Amino acid sequence: MAKQSIFGRIAQLAKANINALLDAAEDPAKMLDQMVRDYSSSISEAESAISETIGNLRLLEQDHAEDVANAEDWGRKAIAASRKADELRAAGDAVDADKFDNLAKVALGRQMAAEKEAKDAEPVIASQTAVVDQLKRGLDAMKGKLGELSSKRDQLIARAKTAQAQTQVMDAMKSIDLLDPTSEISRFEEKVRREEARVLGQQELASSSLDAQFEQLESSDQAIELEARLAALKLGGAQNAVTSGE
Repeated sequence: MAKQSIFGRIAQLAKANINALLDAAEDPAKMLDQMVRDYSSSISEAESAISETIGNLRLLEQDHAEDVANAEDWGRKAIAASRKADELRAAGDAVDADKFDNLAKVALGRQMAAEKEAKDAEPVIASQTAVVDQLKRGLDAMKGKLGELSSKRDQLIARAKTAQAQTQVMDAMKSIDLLDPTSEISRFEEKVRREEARVLGQQELASSSLDAQFEQLESSDQAIELEARLAALKLGGAQNAVTSGE
């Protein structure tokens, strides 16, 4: 992937509105997983590209420092050659004096070239420094987004598990609803009520049978008493007839 496209992805991902993307997603959990993978991959690529950019910037800075040092060195050499030329000229040696003046000019030319290279590099260095700073901020923002994504993913998974647990509880409550005539507890309660009713019926039947037995016993006692009284009556009549014959 080209470095420019990586930098574009850094800017795009760093500015991404995660909440808006999640709101528009059909499956936020899957989208979060994919976004975590995208951000992790982009961060790795961005770190490599930014490292290369920083390396190039450091080379530019080293070249600039070397140009500045060369300019200063050629400046010192130009001064030394010029002074030597002045000394020789003062001593009447014009020929050697001219040689050292020419050396001074050469040194000054080298100094000017080094200064120009250093000066030309300064705006490039400043621009690259600004780019590196911007990329670093974008990378930090991407890492922050990745942390936000991971946190939201954990929160979403926890919420999903909670919702699932609540659904299971509600389903369980519906299955044991005492007011539901089709529930197992209602059917069991109805079975108990029928059993209780059967016991009451048996008790009532047993009570009725016992009353009948007592009534039958009472009727039998009355019949026995009637027979006894009849016998006594007959016996009493016979005694009266014997008494009147005497």
